[in-house]
Amino acid sequence: MSFAQDLNWIRRNMQRTAYTVAQFGDCRDKKVAVCTHLDMKMVPLYEGFLQQGGSLFVTTCNPTTVRNEVVEYLADLGAVTQAELNMSEQAWEDSIQQAIDWQPDYVCEFGAEIMSRIQQRGNQKIIAGLEGTGSGVARLQDEALTFPVYNWDDLDAKEGLHNRHMVGLTAWQAFCERTHLTLHEKTVLVIGYGLVGQGVAFSARAYGGAVVVAERDPARRLMAQYDGWQVADPDEMIGQADVVVTATGARNVVTQTHLRQLKNGAFVMNVGHVSDEIDTSGLDMSRAEEVMPYVFEYQQQGKHFFLLANGAMFNLTAGFGDSINAFDVTLAIMAAGMQHMMGEGAKAEPGFYLLPDEVWKPALSAGAEAEAE
Repeated sequence: MSFAQDLNWIRRNMQRTAYTVAQFGDCRDKKVAVCTHLDMKMVPLYEGFLQQGGSLFVTTCNPTTVRNEVVEYLADLGAVTQAELNMSEQAWEDSIQQAIDWQPDYVCEFGAEIMSRIQQRGNQKIIAGLEGTGSGVARLQDEALTFPVYNWDDLDAKEGLHNRHMVGLTAWQAFCERTHLTLHEKTVLVIGYGLVGQGVAFSARAYGGAVVVAERDPARRLMAQYDGWQVADPDEMIGQADVVVTATGARNVVTQTHLRQLKNGAFVMNVGHVSDEIDTSGLDMSRAEEVMPYVFEYQQQGKHFFLLANGAMFNLTAGFGDSINAFDVTLAIMAAGMQHMMGEGAKAEPGFYLLPDEVWKPALSAGAEAEAE
């Protein structure tokens, strides 16, 4: 299918988002910088904002999840764009600085890259911000903010739908599609038992895997045991797993030592927001063989292992990510948060706020009613 056909299908199946974006009204005095994943499902929000007169700067929170055709399309609509698939670390850093230099009034992010820098430097002020990831929330929630920031990652609908269900489901869909394998007869080590890890574990079992969970937090370890999982230390278990998946949001969860301990033919996969949950600094990526699309084979110490998408967020880098209907809920919440940030929310005192129920819940019910009509 063509880009236009794909995009039209996405629009038709994202009625909640369409309804919410239509409530923006005249956006001609609104200047927004966004730093998010740039797959096709983001387009209905950004194109709607641009078509209603808004000014938009677009960069990415993760260069491995960029779709260049999306960037080109948004640029044709009038957005200032600084993003490219697999752009270098320096080019990505430059794009964040360019977003700051563009002097946005509002910032909408996954990961708080722009807002954290503005806050730390203290020589520039924005009116309000919106953050939609756990890693970004962690970066901002203890800051003495000089502007209001709205957290929508911790909303029940976002946590319960995207974090708990969609990431795991779509990760294993992508695994089966890219490897042509299932998880039957395979031991799957899930590292991290937050909401994402929980979904990854339950979906892995549904796809045939024998699941073991590794979690450092005592409360989550206990939760995993009460959910019926075998719980083990990653240092002890990693050499026995056929598939290792990280779902923590932390850096270097799988270390270079862990990679040397992998069993012959093991698969290693990351579904976290950032690409450094797996420490690849000791690997010579130029010598990897891409045996299947996004399946990279590495040789070490007489053994081999497969690093999926070279450690990038696998479900969105190598797959489609959330289903359109599920992401319609997520993006409608984000759109409602964006509207609030540019409206009543801009009047709040500086600080960190959970996006109010009265802001996002009407978007879900009203959008569902519009879809039924």
